[in-house]
Amino acid sequence: MKKQTKIEIWVGLFVLMSLMALASIAFQVSNFSEWKERPTYRVSALFDNIGGLKVRAPLKLSGVVIGRVTGIEIDPVSFKARVNMAIDQSFNQLPVDSSLSILTSGLLGDQYVGLEPGGDEEVLKPGDEIEMTQSAIVLEDLIGQFLVKLSDSE
Repeated sequence: MKKQTKIEIWVGLFVLMSLMALASIAFQVSNFSEWKERPTYRVSALFDNIGGLKVRAPLKLSGVVIGRVTGIEIDPVSFKARVNMAIDQSFNQLPVDSSLSILTSGLLGDQYVGLEPGGDEEVLKPGDEIEMTQSAIVLEDLIGQFLVKLSDSE
């Protein structure tokens, strides 16, 4: 085999391995974990306002991701936003009186659902609805309230 052909084969293999490594890194960074699915159980909650919450947003307990938002829809009875979540099965001892809040990472970062465990002996089961929720704080509403209070004080 010619020296030129061997070099071309090695360069081709190097480019192929580089592309595979970049694809693997992209999947890890984008939290795309469909191919390594862990057992979960599903719960839901109603919120007055979800702000900019998106599907696949993390569900965090003490800053640790324990699940993901799987769906967002309007409840036809209450006309509130129903947020469906999948929680990792290893966290199957969460009290039924736990509460959820929609929080923001940093000042203008992405929104996520924060879970605060309660103290009840009964635990969440698949399909349960978490009753205690706190809606997202909308930055525009805060600015509007600030401007109204500022104009009232003058």
